[in-house]
Amino acid sequence: MRPYLLKGHERPLTQIKFNREGDVFVSCAKDLSPNLWYSDDGVRVGSYKGHNGTVWTCDITWDSSKLITGSADSSARLWDLATGKSLHTFQFHEPCRAVAFSVGDSMAAISSDPFMGVPARIYLVSIKDDPEDQETEILKTLTIPSGRIQRVAWTDLNATLISAGEDGFVRRWDVETGDLKEERKIHDGQINDLKMSQDGTHFITASSDKSAKLIDTQTLEILKTYQSDRPMNSADISPIFDHVVVGGGQEASQVTLTSSRQ
Repeated sequence: MRPYLLKGHERPLTQIKFNREGDVFVSCAKDLSPNLWYSDDGVRVGSYKGHNGTVWTCDITWDSSKLITGSADSSARLWDLATGKSLHTFQFHEPCRAVAFSVGDSMAAISSDPFMGVPARIYLVSIKDDPEDQETEILKTLTIPSGRIQRVAWTDLNATLISAGEDGFVRRWDVETGDLKEERKIHDGQINDLKMSQDGTHFITASSDKSAKLIDTQTLEILKTYQSDRPMNSADISPIFDHVVVGGGQEASQVTLTSSRQ
């Protein structure tokens, strides 16, 4: 496979997300506007305009019709993937970070950062088939005792949420009760990304400790480690090929302080 070097952002990447078919993917960065790309030739389709802060995360519905993004502007936005039209804004009081559609796309999980004494939370919201019926309907709120949730993913037919934190831990949560089922320290640094495989049996993490790791969903066992020479900001598993994509980098201030490599 011939690699492509894609240039569409002015600031560091925060996440990369393939759609189910693998023919397009979305890239998020600290420059406010996510981009949509064709995966076969690397051509940029367009950008999603509307956020006023860093876009930390995104997710795509099973049928590739909708996109959801979470931003530091304290909102999560629902988009038409093909046209770039903003369909709905979920507005909160704290910065939003992790977003994920449930199996079946009838719900979404949105995490908020701890802010001004308010702990981190995971909001479960309803997603309507018809955008005209969409509203901010919060079905359940999970309160996180400490730390920030970087990423969240659904598994076990929406019975379990998997979260990745800034403390390097991956945790499994019971959706119905909100209880912590299991946790394991996977990375020595902050986990920046977590993506589930198409069959849900494993997922990949990307961390500031300069590594990405393939993890078993049920046991949280580390299956494979991908080592790099710089912090890993995002990673994803292709739904159609046996490969993964990882991306990363450093802020300019950190490069000048720690490395001569540009």
